[in-house]
Amino acid sequence: MSAPPKTVLDVGPDEAEAIRARVRAADPLTLGPGRALAAPEHVEAVLGLLADPAGSDPIYDLPRPFTRDSVAAWIAEGMRARAAGEGLLIFTFDAEGVATGYSKITVWPQLSAAELGGALRADRQGGGSGGAGALHTFGWIFQALGVRLMCLTAALDNVRSAKLIDAAGFARMGERDAVRPDGTVRRSLYWEVAREDFLAR
Repeated sequence: MSAPPKTVLDVGPDEAEAIRARVRAADPLTLGPGRALAAPEHVEAVLGLLADPAGSDPIYDLPRPFTRDSVAAWIAEGMRARAAGEGLLIFTFDAEGVATGYSKITVWPQLSAAELGGALRADRQGGGSGGAGALHTFGWIFQALGVRLMCLTAALDNVRSAKLIDAAGFARMGERDAVRPDGTVRRSLYWEVAREDFLAR
């Protein structure tokens, strides 16, 4: 499960509440075409997205095993997080309505911080769109949600993600334990970047 960032910012109640309001009001279409906030009608499409292990296996916090009930509960949790101003679960669909990826944004309003996780279908990887999409999403999180800090984790052997995160200007800050929903632990690389540093790039 997501853990708060190592860096703790001084955040007042007004700033925290403003971030919650931005999360609740966020429009995924401002992130890009084909985006939609997680909703119950997406269960079948998302099952298809997650069924390919080439895309889903590296993601530690997905609702395994992938069943209609587990995916429905995952979507419901994403909806609850948005209502609380603490996160967004966003799916991307192609012109045929096939789910091609997702972004899970965890927000800690009281820390003015966010974390991004997500995946692309395996057949959409390797063409550069994933990296460009991640950079775009990082900027969107800072500007649309108003947080001042972002943190990311990746498995120790996830070379592709590590290269992308390094290239985006995130600073490596050692390792941390990432806890899966079933309680097992995955040792992960850990990065942070401040809003002004990212946007200056």
